[in-house]
Amino acid sequence: MQISVHDSMDSIAAGHWNRLAGGNPFLQHQFLAALEHNGCAGTSSGWRPQHLTCADAAGKLIGALPLYLKSHSYGEYVFDWAWAGVYQRAGLAYYPKLVCAAPFSPVTGPRLLVDAQASREAVSQALIRAALSLAEEHAASSIHCLFPAEREAREWTAHGFMLRKDCQFHWHNHAYQRFEDFLAALSAEKRKKIKRERRRVAEAGVHHLTLSGHDLDDAALDTLQRFYASTYGKRGRPAYLNRAFFAEISRTLADALVVIFAFKGAQPLAAAVCFRDADTLYGRHWGCEQEFHSLHFETCYYQGIEYCLRQGLKHFNPGTQGEHKLARGFEPTATWSAHWIAEPAFRSAIGDYLRREIAAVDAYMADAGSHLPFRADI
Repeated sequence: MQISVHDSMDSIAAGHWNRLAGGNPFLQHQFLAALEHNGCAGTSSGWRPQHLTCADAAGKLIGALPLYLKSHSYGEYVFDWAWAGVYQRAGLAYYPKLVCAAPFSPVTGPRLLVDAQASREAVSQALIRAALSLAEEHAASSIHCLFPAEREAREWTAHGFMLRKDCQFHWHNHAYQRFEDFLAALSAEKRKKIKRERRRVAEAGVHHLTLSGHDLDDAALDTLQRFYASTYGKRGRPAYLNRAFFAEISRTLADALVVIFAFKGAQPLAAAVCFRDADTLYGRHWGCEQEFHSLHFETCYYQGIEYCLRQGLKHFNPGTQGEHKLARGFEPTATWSAHWIAEPAFRSAIGDYLRREIAAVDAYMADAGSHLPFRADI
């Protein structure tokens, strides 16, 4: 097997990469390349591409790893700022570090991309060992694999990586045909609350329009970017993604891009930017310029559920955080990451912290599950 390091997605054939990546939109060559083309992920933004590929003796691509050399911890959604602070107080450099991830996308998916006809164990080991060698070459403090599935996360532990667990809230289609079927599965109190929230939006004269990437003209892209950037502006932060990125993926990933616009009359009020694959809708970004009661719930959650029901999708992952999602039928779902720390003393301390954190997350998820809004007889 031959391992190669790539400082650009453009140096990897799109068809070969996508054959390994499967259908997850955030691992598609087009998505990762658009981030690089438009300066969202690159050396200047603190995301220096160091993608790894593995080829067999005949030169066929049989493995790949989306990998970045990072000079900060923004855009990851697995928070290690405290670790960086402790390193700094100890007089050590936490950055650079290596991160295996889909940038700005806290979505569980494959990270060790392996050809179905190849030996997964052999290719995965080769890629992980190459990442460890790259960490030594760059004097990186650590390697972090973010949001792999649990089974894949455990593949990293054989190489000294430690597991970290967190919780998101996802909606699942339990054989619902219509939104009313979903409501019927909820307790009377929660069902009335959701109906009341949807009614308030309708009574305010707000309606919604769902578009795919194919439908986005220049005016729609301008509006989308303005709403998206406004969310970061309210926090005093620059937006991670720019209009050029959205314009590119509206062409190259048009079928995967879904944007839900809220209007009052002809005036756009808000937008929820989503992606989709064959069975899941991923809610990713939200922004608005006018606040209406329950507008966020309707645009980001209920319209997404309606879309899943129309399209026959089985799952809806609306993003990180948000215990308020529980009352709206989103169920606690575990997410994982795997971490390798070079410094032995810090590896021991962080390992102890992670063991205690996993126990706390397990307790939190058990408690959250007891507050789901479904009827007792379901």
